[in-house]
Amino acid sequence: MSRNYLIIDLEATCWDRGDPRRKESEIIEIGAVLVAPGTDADGREFQTFVQPVRHPGLSEFCQELTSIRQADVERAPRFPGALAQLTSFVERIGRVVFCSWGDYDRRQFLCDCGFHRVKYPFGKMHVNLKARFAERMRCRPCGMEQAARMLHLDLRGTHHRAIDDARNIAGVARSLSLFN
Repeated sequence: MSRNYLIIDLEATCWDRGDPRRKESEIIEIGAVLVAPGTDADGREFQTFVQPVRHPGLSEFCQELTSIRQADVERAPRFPGALAQLTSFVERIGRVVFCSWGDYDRRQFLCDCGFHRVKYPFGKMHVNLKARFAERMRCRPCGMEQAARMLHLDLRGTHHRAIDDARNIAGVARSLSLFN
């Protein structure tokens, strides 16, 4: 039986170096792409913005980095609602293995789940695609953008937008068969 892999990328509130709020980042966008080898479900996607509550105003730095605007998050559900939407998307697929580029996204999910007192939905299984890439390529861990360049893949969309980065991570993972 083949596994379903859900590649998730997050964007979170962020500030310039030295700003004490950096330790209180919250998810502001969730992007997910399903990689289901050998099925017609491969490539299904999920995206939502998330309204931050600790520091509801996005910094200029954050808006410039992510291209996410204040109006995008003000119209969005708060984290518990956004997580419920993601969970509903996952339930329609069936069991999935949570994958991300590095461990940041898993840790940020855990942090936001704890802050909002909601259950972490992914269990213990997590695939760190950054580590798998480094192992497969016999190189040091690197960013998704550098990994794509190493494979001569063009990045699509806007870097630091969760749904676009999830799509690009899926492209890197598929090109190297990181799920085998």
